[in-house]
Amino acid sequence: MAPSELLINYLPILVFLVIAGGMSIAMIAGSLLAGIRKPDSEKLSAYECGFDAFSNARSKFDVRYYLVTLLFIIFDLEIAFLFPWAVTLGKIGMFGFWSMMGFLGILTVGFIYEWKKGGLDWE
Repeated sequence: MAPSELLINYLPILVFLVIAGGMSIAMIAGSLLAGIRKPDSEKLSAYECGFDAFSNARSKFDVRYYLVTLLFIIFDLEIAFLFPWAVTLGKIGMFGFWSMMGFLGILTVGFIYEWKKGGLDWE
C-alpha cells in the first residue's frame, strides 16, 4: 500500500475535524455577536461559597461549609465504587462482597459523624 493511499483513508477524519472546528468557531462568534451584554455590579462581583469574598484569608468559616463538603465526598465515593462493584459482584465472590461492606461501614461512620455535627440540619 502506497503512502498516498494510506493518507486517503484518513481524509474523512480530516473533513470531520474541519467541519467540527468551523462549527465551533461559528457558534462562539455567533454568541459573541448576538449576546446581550448588560454588565452590572452584581454580575461582575466575585461569588464563592454563598457569601461575599473577603480580604483576610485567616478568618473563620462556618463549620457547615466543611460538613456539606464531607457529605458530598461521602456520597460521591459511594456512587463511584458501588456501580462497578455491583456489575462485577458475581466474579469477585464473597471477598469482594465483604470488602464493600467494610467500605460502606467506613462511609457510614463518616455519615454518622456529620449527622452528629449537624451537617444535615438546614437552617
